[in-house]
Amino acid sequence: MSDHVLFARGPAPGTIRLDAITPADIAATRARLPAAFGAPPRTRALRWGIGLLLLGYLLYLHWLFDFERVFTNLPRVWVIVRLMLDWSQFATWDHAELFRSMIETVAMAYLGTMLAALVAVPLGFLGARNVIPSRIFRFVMRRIFDGCRGLDQLIWALVFVRAVGLGPIAGVLAIFVADVGVLAKLFAEAIETAERKQIEGVQATGAGRVAALRYGILPQVLPVMISQTLYQIESNSREATILGLVGAGGIGLRLSERIQINAWDQVAYIIVLILITVALIDNVSKALRIRLIRGG
Repeated sequence: MSDHVLFARGPAPGTIRLDAITPADIAATRARLPAAFGAPPRTRALRWGIGLLLLGYLLYLHWLFDFERVFTNLPRVWVIVRLMLDWSQFATWDHAELFRSMIETVAMAYLGTMLAALVAVPLGFLGARNVIPSRIFRFVMRRIFDGCRGLDQLIWALVFVRAVGLGPIAGVLAIFVADVGVLAKLFAEAIETAERKQIEGVQATGAGRVAALRYGILPQVLPVMISQTLYQIESNSREATILGLVGAGGIGLRLSERIQINAWDQVAYIIVLILITVALIDNVSKALRIRLIRGG
């Protein structure tokens, strides 16, 4: 009864119903009271401070940047471009060596990624919330993942070149360590999205914990894991070419050698080889991932 009486009385004098407010009313109020709709003074001061710092930093960079040097060296750039387009000595180049190095680069990317995926599968289970209930243990595992993927592959390559010497082994190890962190994190997130019903169905048969993980979770997330691994192979086929520049073998090492001796025609040829190889790997990986998603 009291609710009915309150409803019958309607709004109090001087009030406005929310559904009666129009955009025009809001715009008029904003124009009349701009301070009420503006940011707090502390926020405005912070924005001005950040803006002034960025402006000062840009002015500092402008002061350091030598535009005269850039314009002075532009003719040299055009000379290099002309040399890169001159393939008159194409028949004398060591094509076999370059093709072997290109295959070596692809092998580095494939081997490093596949080894990382094999290690990342059990690590992903150890970092998943629905598998490991201990928050402290999961925190430690996630920080290990972050430590592996936090450093770029190029830095890992420098470390392993120093440790094991020049060659593709350093590149494989660099890709392996960096990808263990990336794939383990992705696998753990995929495992956490697994449906509980399938796990409970396996457990209802009397299966143990390991069997429940093997037959309850793994079939659900395996397509995702394969898709993510294929994508990493695709990405690492590009990264592996850069690793060679620091001595980790492959086509990148040959590219570095040609740059040092100013063989710009062969530099252009190697770049074309890299682009063609990466494009082929991208298309193959994309086709496999699409087929996997469609269940074919």
